[in-house]
Amino acid sequence: MKNTERLELARWVIATAQKLGADQAAVNVSSSREVDVEFRDRKMDTLKESKAQSLSLSVYAKDRYSNHRTNDLLKSSLEPFIEEAVGMTKYLGEDKYRTLPDPKYYEGRQDIDLNMYDSSFGDISPDERVRIARAIEDSALTRSDEIISCTAGYSDGLYEYTKVHSNGFEGEKLRTSFSAGAEVTVADGDGGRPEDWEYVSVMHKKDFPELEQLGENAVRRALSKVGQTKLDSGTYDLVLENRAATRLLYAIYGPLQGRDLQQKRSFLEGKIGEKIASDKLTVVDDPLLVGGHGSQLFDGEGIAAKRRTIIDKGVLKSYYIDYYYAQKLGMEPTTGGASNIVIEPGSKSLEQLIGQVKKGILVTGFIGGNSNGATGDFSYGIVGQLIDNGQVVKPVNEMNLSGNLIEIWNKLVEMGNDPYLYSSWRRPSMYFKDVFLSGI
Repeated sequence: MKNTERLELARWVIATAQKLGADQAAVNVSSSREVDVEFRDRKMDTLKESKAQSLSLSVYAKDRYSNHRTNDLLKSSLEPFIEEAVGMTKYLGEDKYRTLPDPKYYEGRQDIDLNMYDSSFGDISPDERVRIARAIEDSALTRSDEIISCTAGYSDGLYEYTKVHSNGFEGEKLRTSFSAGAEVTVADGDGGRPEDWEYVSVMHKKDFPELEQLGENAVRRALSKVGQTKLDSGTYDLVLENRAATRLLYAIYGPLQGRDLQQKRSFLEGKIGEKIASDKLTVVDDPLLVGGHGSQLFDGEGIAAKRRTIIDKGVLKSYYIDYYYAQKLGMEPTTGGASNIVIEPGSKSLEQLIGQVKKGILVTGFIGGNSNGATGDFSYGIVGQLIDNGQVVKPVNEMNLSGNLIEIWNKLVEMGNDPYLYSSWRRPSMYFKDVFLSGI
């Protein structure tokens, strides 16, 4: 379905819903095409192509709200779908806060190319997709005789989206994505089977790193876990690898949401302008970052995207508040969710951060655990490497990091210069001082 066809269909659905009794309506029409190729132990395990299209309709009628979805986009099928959607809405409870955003929040939308679409997507052949996946697997399997199993894969996707509101908003999105990597399990002399992975995601195929590097890195990371042991409980310095840092960051993301604030489930309620972390932590939400994985000109409600500082040198500056919860809280809406989370980096490499540590742990991943958004208390299992006098000496696991999020973020003393570029969360490696870890 072409952009013009999606737009015409969305407008028709809006008009039909209002004719049938909706006060307001919002329609999203989307289509996608995805291809997945996967090899496992020298055999093709997955070869799949999927195409999908869908339409979602939000109905606002007499202070009542409902949302409905269908994959049948024929008008002959949509007419009874719309009629039933509008008719069902009248049986729901009233909620005076359920309404489309004031159109003033649609204003100021930027007219820039965010570079999220690879025009060469249609030229990629099935042979090329298979070649990439096989090359990654080959690069992994030739690196060690200790490999028990290896899974390597490649996938790509094309996503198109049209959004129309009855009060004047219209917008479109177009993006591509490409992912590739490997997961490897190796033998451990003690009977263990440590595993690790290296996958990357980009929006332009040319931005892939060397394919052989993906397989090699997966093997190297898995082998680095051979001989894992648990250490004594105690106070350690902690270096958090960039790709693992999302766990601690996401623990403070939930409590920043309007829903958590309104329902009194956020330990960050009322803390705007207060210091909640070390002055080394500056977090910016930048939806207008050209080439960013989470870039957008408008959010899920149609509100014009703007760059916002969430935390400035440890001081909380902004929440994530959609229009609905903004009305309930009596606050101005910001946006309902994160776009590109950009953490201000430092000047030192991961190796330089490690070199400063006398006794500590390089955390390369987390295992299980949970975080309480109402109190900020958390507990996570960790895996990583022991650091002794600036040198990585042996792998560790089955240790536990727990405490309070405000306390741990105030132990942050330095940022690395290595933001992770294969995600919408651009976080560098981080160095925390004097952190208590539970072990033996």
